[in-house]
Amino acid sequence: MSIAAQTIISEAQIRQFRDKGYFVLPGVVPAAHLAMMRELCGQFIAAYDAEMDAAGVTQQGINTKGSRYFIANRHKGTRLAEFIYSDIMAEICRATLGDNAYLFWEQFVVKGPENGAKFSWHQDSAYVGTPHRPYITCWVTLDDVTEANGTVYLLPFSRAGTSEVVPHQAATGTGELEGYFGPDPGDPVIVPAGSIAVFLSTVLHRSGYNTTPHWRRVYLPQYSVEPLRRPDGKLAAFAEPFLVKGVRRNGQS
Repeated sequence: MSIAAQTIISEAQIRQFRDKGYFVLPGVVPAAHLAMMRELCGQFIAAYDAEMDAAGVTQQGINTKGSRYFIANRHKGTRLAEFIYSDIMAEICRATLGDNAYLFWEQFVVKGPENGAKFSWHQDSAYVGTPHRPYITCWVTLDDVTEANGTVYLLPFSRAGTSEVVPHQAATGTGELEGYFGPDPGDPVIVPAGSIAVFLSTVLHRSGYNTTPHWRRVYLPQYSVEPLRRPDGKLAAFAEPFLVKGVRRNGQS
């Protein structure tokens, strides 16, 4: 029996998600999907580097050559949709969101060897800007992740003191949002490549520096229970139907 045909999420993990806001699935991504995402990530990085070399710069937007890359919205016309709308992701969405799930956002987040930047404590919901029902982030590891290479740290609701969106402020220099300044270091996610940390958009999380000589690559598809809109009524990002009243749509309206 293949992984996709098995139930990969336990009742204990579902309870943890309700209580803490997250759970972790070690080593569940099929090898073919893992290889595909690694290959595409490498191609996108090479394309960014070539553009920066041609322009004679080392920074393009928020991407810094060899240090960090945010590579978003690349699923159209690529094989990423095979993973985004896979059986595993359908099970995750059903277990966390229920019978309705929409692709909200997707991106690679890459930290370069020995100089990959850290990210401050924040909630993903803080970046939406309008009230909304929490969505889920699926933090998919393309490499083994450790504290040394800048893994993510998650702060359970019980220790954060809330499961709601908290006020954030923009950090000096980077502009990234910060929403927690307490002493709790959070729980590090230490898992092999091909694992998925699933957490609500109201879970506070951070990540450390990559101090190793290797890349730290992660792919992040995010799913919402309904289309998310900005104050002007326009979509905040995507709203591609995955599950609608329990029926698989796989991105097709």
